[in-house]
Amino acid sequence: MLRKTIIEFVVFMTYALFAMSWVAGNMMTKDIMSFYNVDGIAAATWMTNAITIAKIIGNLVAAWFLVKLGPKKAFAFASVLIVAGILGALATNYPLYVCTRLIMGFGGAFIIVYMNPVVMNYFTAGERPIVNGINAAAFNMGNLLAILFTGALLSRLGTWQNVVIGISAVSFVLLVLWMLVSEDFALSGNKEDQKAPETYGFKEGVKEPVNWLLPFAYSGILFCYISVFAIFPLVPNFAAEAKYLSSIMISAGMVGTVVGIIVAKRFTLRVPVLRWSGLFMTLFAAAMAFTSNATVAYVCAFLAGFLMFVPMTSLVTLPYEMPGMTPGRISVVFAMFWSISYLVETVLMYISGIIADSTGTVMSSAVFAIVFSSTLFVASFLLPEPSRKQAQLELSEKQA
Repeated sequence: MLRKTIIEFVVFMTYALFAMSWVAGNMMTKDIMSFYNVDGIAAATWMTNAITIAKIIGNLVAAWFLVKLGPKKAFAFASVLIVAGILGALATNYPLYVCTRLIMGFGGAFIIVYMNPVVMNYFTAGERPIVNGINAAAFNMGNLLAILFTGALLSRLGTWQNVVIGISAVSFVLLVLWMLVSEDFALSGNKEDQKAPETYGFKEGVKEPVNWLLPFAYSGILFCYISVFAIFPLVPNFAAEAKYLSSIMISAGMVGTVVGIIVAKRFTLRVPVLRWSGLFMTLFAAAMAFTSNATVAYVCAFLAGFLMFVPMTSLVTLPYEMPGMTPGRISVVFAMFWSISYLVETVLMYISGIIADSTGTVMSSAVFAIVFSSTLFVASFLLPEPSRKQAQLELSEKQA
């Protein structure tokens, strides 16, 4: 019990610190741009674009590294890439700095995929909703850590380079801890399903509709979440102040994560949670964008953020409950999940920009984001309900 608790702590904090480094870098953009004598918003966006590109590509190749290296070495390799973010503090020019962000992004992309075989191997079906819910909040935790400590670290350590070094140093400690407590395990086996298939690669993964439905469901949430910060504040007469939205959404996400874990533990059916959370999230996002009352906007922002995170535990737990699931197969499922989700979100964000330019109003982009936030609600009518099938199977076996 102690060993798997430590392993989960390392997995969670490794991704949280990756997120902290990502967000802290964005928060120190002015200092970094000034150091390299680089001007322009377009140039600044490459700090984030590099990580986004790495996540799209990295998620897809993560499963290949997992098979080639084994779980222990694959996770360690991903951790090394995150620690390599320290090279950003040594970069002598801006393109090299962006390259270090790209390398770090690949590490984060690998880690978020490797979380799943680790959970599959070390935790029982009853424990997974809790662990999955906690892991789903890892990025939010990193975001919170960045908001709380980046300013203080910059003030105490003096330069943005020292902040990068400090965060990377903690990530290195986690890497050492992982090497001490982790072990390799079979990717084809499943302690709870002896009939599980031995191999499952991308060739098999792309043939299953559910592996496309899952990222489609999440892409709308991701797009809406980013739009709240990137698009909504640009809407003329937007009632909420942008400087308060981060704290509101993070707080809502923390509460939503806890509620989502409780709901996933108490109710075995996943689809109803996805459906109603998706519907009301879209409605509250619309109310936030259209209201002229600041209080209503803040309340709707909290509720929309809350409902973005409530279904996450159910959404990421659903694949674990599919028949024949193995650590190797779950890696492919989530490699596709994260890669396709971020790819779709990136395309949608680009289209929203085109819409704003062509119509001459940012509100049209906000409406676009609201409409596509409904993907979770739409997908809920198409996704399977594995726990229901399992319950029916158990009932038929008892009656036989």
